[in-house]
Amino acid sequence: MTYCVAMCLDEGLVCLSDSRTNAGVDHINTFRKMTVFERAGDRVLVLMGAGNLAITQAVINILREHAAVQDRQSLWNAPTMFECARLVGDTIRRVHQRDAEALQQFGVDFNASFILCGQIADEPPRLFNIYAAGNFIEASCDTPYFQIGESKYGKPILDRVVHCRTSLDEAAKCALISMDSTIRSNLSVGLPLDLLIYKRDSLKVGRHVSIDGDNPYFDMIHNQWGASLRRVFAELPDPDWTTWSNEAAPRPCLQGVGEPGVCERAGSGA
Repeated sequence: MTYCVAMCLDEGLVCLSDSRTNAGVDHINTFRKMTVFERAGDRVLVLMGAGNLAITQAVINILREHAAVQDRQSLWNAPTMFECARLVGDTIRRVHQRDAEALQQFGVDFNASFILCGQIADEPPRLFNIYAAGNFIEASCDTPYFQIGESKYGKPILDRVVHCRTSLDEAAKCALISMDSTIRSNLSVGLPLDLLIYKRDSLKVGRHVSIDGDNPYFDMIHNQWGASLRRVFAELPDPDWTTWSNEAAPRPCLQGVGEPGVCERAGSGA
């Protein structure tokens, strides 16, 4: 499984991905999920993939091959981030056309999704979520982040904390907490992590670091975040049942076979 998250903020972009792949307990491996295309002064593009590894690698390799051909439209010469997202979507469709039927014969779904973000000179940073069908949506100030892969465990902290005015450092911290929550709850997501921070209008990668089990900051988050949650939980008062009504609303029940009715004593457990 995979977990990737990216945020498009007033100050720039934050991207985080894990590197674990899982095809059963005997087949757990490490593959990077983040690919960076950088031409300083012109563009920075970050592409993260989740789903079937063979599919996502095929898409990325085709994009790289096209980028190496000077006169071919590619991520290096697309005029806008929207056009870059369209190129990724078209490449997904090309791989689908070639492989989907063969995969289906073996009972394998065509499962792949991508996050594309970055900035091209003369336009603001942009963030896209690209689906297996090749269509995509763009982030906004109301929804400044996207997740792909195993997203449910790390979503609550993002919903509570992240907005378009969140600083890059705060966003990076939030992304790492989100990742830690996911790693705690799903063994198929794991270290090492790739963290990239891009400052708006710099047109070059600011920070791109690999985080493994020896990273002191991530280790601090892993320990202190869990301890802080337990402390806050302990500080919350227990329910005061004397202030709660002992009567529940009437609810349907069965009086006999095929005879729906209303329980005589709601809340009685009947």
